[in-house]
Amino acid sequence: MRTAERLTALARVELLRGLSAAAIEALAADCRWREYDTGAAIIGQDDPDRDVYFVASGRVRVTFIAQNGREIAFRDLGEGASFGELSAIDGRMRSASVVALASTVLASVTREQFWLLLRAHASMTENLLKQLAKLIRDLTERVVDYSTLGVQNRIQAELVRMAREAGVSQNQAILAPIPRHADIASRVSTNREAVARELSQLARQGLIERHHDALVIHDVAQLLEMVDKVRGQ
Repeated sequence: MRTAERLTALARVELLRGLSAAAIEALAADCRWREYDTGAAIIGQDDPDRDVYFVASGRVRVTFIAQNGREIAFRDLGEGASFGELSAIDGRMRSASVVALASTVLASVTREQFWLLLRAHASMTENLLKQLAKLIRDLTERVVDYSTLGVQNRIQAELVRMAREAGVSQNQAILAPIPRHADIASRVSTNREAVARELSQLARQGLIERHHDALVIHDVAQLLEMVDKVRGQ
């Protein structure tokens, strides 16, 4: 990745919004830049690595491996995202693994560099606090869903989350590439068959539609209403 492309990529990182052009240029020079092929392991659960990573291009998946060997997918991150902040903050080992979903370029800084950036740039600290608050809210919502929702509604709730991540426009969202049944099942603690049945039912209702290599959600509000009725909201 050329210098100009690196500067553009870092300027898109949500955590770095508000940094001046000079600060971005200095950071680009300080970062370690690496490329990963599809399927490559980036960090492993319980690794001692404490670096913070910025996704310059490509896409990665954050997963957790339970003691029984089951893989639980937390979230997918694309260009402009960052990960690794928790270990950089508290100094503890990694709580999850990260793998490349596509050919990916990452920039990283050490824990020490990360803390220097936070102390030097108030906007970065503010961005980090907002991201952590969002993460806590999202995880809290998932815990409540696991405790109160049946499998069908958990799948519906996950589709709403994925729609929001992809971007909702005029009550519609396009999930591309189309999410695999196994990935949705991993996120909501069920099996692929249950996901296939619910997606077929939603398609018959006209709420979703497969279009080429994308899943089109035609009525995000209706999906959310179906879930909120069970949540009691």
